[in-house]
Amino acid sequence: MRGLPVTVTNEPLIERGAARVHVDDKAMINARADVNQLLPLKYQWAWDKYLAGCANHWMPTEVSMQADIALWRSPDGLTEDERFAIKRNLGFFATSESLVANNIVLAVYRHLTNPECRQYLLRQAFEEAVHTHTFEYICESLGLDEGELFNMYREVPSITDKAAWALDYTQHLEDPTFQTGTPENDQAFLRDLVAFYVVFEGMWFYTGFAQILSLGRRNKMVGIAEQYQYILRDESIHLNFGIDSINQIKIENPHLWTEEFQAEIRTMLGEACELEVAYGRDTMPNGLLGLNSGLCEQYMHFITNRRCAQLGLGPVFGPTENPFPWMSEAMDLKKEKNFFETRVTEYASGSSLDWD
Repeated sequence: MRGLPVTVTNEPLIERGAARVHVDDKAMINARADVNQLLPLKYQWAWDKYLAGCANHWMPTEVSMQADIALWRSPDGLTEDERFAIKRNLGFFATSESLVANNIVLAVYRHLTNPECRQYLLRQAFEEAVHTHTFEYICESLGLDEGELFNMYREVPSITDKAAWALDYTQHLEDPTFQTGTPENDQAFLRDLVAFYVVFEGMWFYTGFAQILSLGRRNKMVGIAEQYQYILRDESIHLNFGIDSINQIKIENPHLWTEEFQAEIRTMLGEACELEVAYGRDTMPNGLLGLNSGLCEQYMHFITNRRCAQLGLGPVFGPTENPFPWMSEAMDLKKEKNFFETRVTEYASGSSLDWD
């Protein structure tokens, strides 16, 4: 017996015979072009960062933790202040990378309507998963209390304060009903991108990087330091992608970048800096050899002013020198040997990075 005829009542989802995508139709937000069509490229810088991320691929399990395990287990291998700083450091990073990944997948990807930018976001999301894997690998290798480490963002006030600030400024990113398309909402999205990329990834990770890389320079916890070096390399591209995205949205939507809005962004960066300074004091109450909270405060003032300059804003603080010029060595992608000389590594990059 023949079946009943099927009547299709819905309009086709694909517009047959539609015109081909032109570069001018593509935009960072509220684009008219089909987001499934990568070519022709409009933003070469986004594609270059995707290629750079692929070229910089790494996995934490490639790094030996034997020296770190021996030092951690040795009764006099590390001071109590060093152990305290390392655990607080790991505690912040352990869940921060997951928070970043969730924002990329659930929010940023949805509102950035350019396919080459989305291509990079997919790469970044994978890298955030690798970073989360890194902290699991460190926790397991050292035999740390996983409950303590991964719940510090709820238990340590200086970490909780940063998380609360970030969630407050990224609430639009997490709202499934939020849509760009009006000046008010477009500006809200731009504000959230600043909080997400410039603050969270471009400011709040840097005290932790300085602490661990400083230990690595003194031949302590070299396995963790090597992994942080790779994370820092990734984060540099993440940050520069975020800065480029924000500046491109400004170019395409100049009406959003009002004087009042610029003043608001500078206030945000100043608040974020103070929260990071408080975190530095909390993680290093007595200082470490060659590193203390005062130097980290100076470093954060330098970083904050640097972020302002990258966004075309005036500095928040007065002229400040970088107290850790050696940090730039960790971002030298042309070196044939790892900064901590634990193994030979060939680096490749598809773009020139501006790490700080």
